[in-house]
Amino acid sequence: MTLVDLSHTVEHGMVTYPGLPGPIICDYLSREASRGRYGPGVEFQIGKIEMVANTGTYLDSPFHRYAGGKDLSALPLDSLANLDTVVIRIGGGSVRAIPRAAFQDVPVQGRAVLVHTGWDAHWRTERYLSGNPFLTADAAEYLVSQDVRLVGIDSVNIDDIDDPARPVHSTLLGADVPIVEHMCRLNLLPDRDVRFFAVPAKVAGFGTWPVRAFGVVST
Repeated sequence: MTLVDLSHTVEHGMVTYPGLPGPIICDYLSREASRGRYGPGVEFQIGKIEMVANTGTYLDSPFHRYAGGKDLSALPLDSLANLDTVVIRIGGGSVRAIPRAAFQDVPVQGRAVLVHTGWDAHWRTERYLSGNPFLTADAAEYLVSQDVRLVGIDSVNIDDIDDPARPVHSTLLGADVPIVEHMCRLNLLPDRDVRFFAVPAKVAGFGTWPVRAFGVVST
């Protein structure tokens, strides 16, 4: 089998979403400073990171949208790992609003659905931060009606960032369907026969956290 990494690297100072600060990555204990604490020739590094939860490739739980929704610590592992998966191809980055029709002829029921738009080609550029491809409200409603397990996208947001109502987040998270945003390299996955993993840290009182998302493909 082949493991396909679908996550962006978290780097010091990078911008993930417009208006949110980049992470500060530094030493809490440097190797040099540690040498006086241990035996001869022994050193360790303990890193420190200060960041907002919406950094890099991350997963949204229902608590991100709803105060009474499941937070990261309440998500069952079977909603995040080893998910039977389909990939939806949206051609050429020319389509912004992705409607219900894009999913209707695909066997999405009971599966994770990953939406490949190619928008990740603009990662770490100004272009990435506006004019993004997004799902429409009717697409989200259809996916919920099909009992999908998780929905991911390789875009800055699964919603139109110019729409403050955020209907896709509201519908999916309201139905306990986790969302993964800022994915990448979905072009390396086949359309079917993929198992998907996106497991965040088990943090109480948080609705969002970075993940090392990956797909498992049989070869």
